[in-house]
Amino acid sequence: MNRLKYSLEDQAIYTIPTNMGVDNVTFDATGGFEIQQRVLKELGYPEVKTLEDYENVLRAYYEKHPTIDGQPTIPLTLNADDWKIMITVTNPAFQATGAPDDGEYYIDPETYEAKLHYKRPEEREYFRWLNKMYNEGLLDKDAFVQKDDQYKSKIASGRVLGLIDQEWNYQEAENALKSSGKDDATYAHFSVSLNDEIVDHTFQPAGFDGYGIGITTSAKDPVRIIKFMDWLASDEGQVLRNWGIEGEHYNVEDGKRVIPDDVQDRKTNDNSNFSKETGIGMYNIFSARYGDGVKDSTDNYYTTNFPEQIVAGYTAAEKETLKAYGITTWKEFYPAEEDLPVKDWGAAYNMSVPSGTDYEVTFQKTQDIIRKRIPEAVLTTPANFDATYDALLADLDKAGAVEMEKQFTVWVKERVSLWTGKDVK
Repeated sequence: MNRLKYSLEDQAIYTIPTNMGVDNVTFDATGGFEIQQRVLKELGYPEVKTLEDYENVLRAYYEKHPTIDGQPTIPLTLNADDWKIMITVTNPAFQATGAPDDGEYYIDPETYEAKLHYKRPEEREYFRWLNKMYNEGLLDKDAFVQKDDQYKSKIASGRVLGLIDQEWNYQEAENALKSSGKDDATYAHFSVSLNDEIVDHTFQPAGFDGYGIGITTSAKDPVRIIKFMDWLASDEGQVLRNWGIEGEHYNVEDGKRVIPDDVQDRKTNDNSNFSKETGIGMYNIFSARYGDGVKDSTDNYYTTNFPEQIVAGYTAAEKETLKAYGITTWKEFYPAEEDLPVKDWGAAYNMSVPSGTDYEVTFQKTQDIIRKRIPEAVLTTPANFDATYDALLADLDKAGAVEMEKQFTVWVKERVSLWTGKDVK
């Protein structure tokens, strides 16, 4: 309940978090460093744990196959179109260097001090690696100028060997590969780090946290809205939202909900259209819900994201790759949640900050600098990389980053105090 409260000063509850299911367990990895299934198969399923491993795999296949289907092979491409630069360019820098996802910040787990994660020396080395990839012709020369649809079009052509992305960001293109019979051109997900001493914190638990749904003071019938939200949170409502209609989208066999093969095929190979047509999975944000891994009173999972169903949803090429590596899901490449401590501050990217303040202005200035300077650092010559990165850091501080970080640190400490009861100063 402490995590639902607005702030130390105002401990009212204004919204119900709905982006995260209660007691959610993550069973699979759908992001990270991706490589096509056929690349891995041809190279004998090599070990991929470090940036060097990842680079070597892409280079080896590229040298053997400079073209695919008559078009130039692209070893690695990125999507830097607008805000998506965070997903495929900047966020991977903290993932590959052992930090959890706290948006634009790195938060010291001992002191709760916040700083822009780009200031970590390890991340400079990550971007130096991207610079190396670009200068050696392994990174798409158009990575920082292409639009989102161009990025997806390249992936859908089957000639992009590697991605550094989240599945939701390229799912449409991967679905096109599946629909066109290019299952082996879909992607495996790897945990990749700067070196083999770094522990990947991708699955470090943040605890219950997140944005949600509220009711405005001008609502004509708030009681009716609450009743609707309450029904959506009921067992009946949650099963409908997650599984669909019995007899149409699932059957009950020996007391267990089972998805028919033809329905599963659509969910696997045409998920975007399937969700739009059926509504399954489209309404989670409208009420509280249980997360993956939680069972209802009939001993069935509330959601369809549980180990057996996840495995059933893999394509033939995915199953072949997983079997070759001796695992059953992509998440087995990553350190498990239970091996990482729960973050006292939750997920910093979910923190609300006061609007109309100097903080907002400064934050936007730093974002503009990052979106300009990071591409410059990647695209410059190796000899000029450090000077360019130094300019990035200097520009951030000149724009007010230090004071901004101090303010964010105060908010982080206040959140920790509210949530844990600790006297954090």
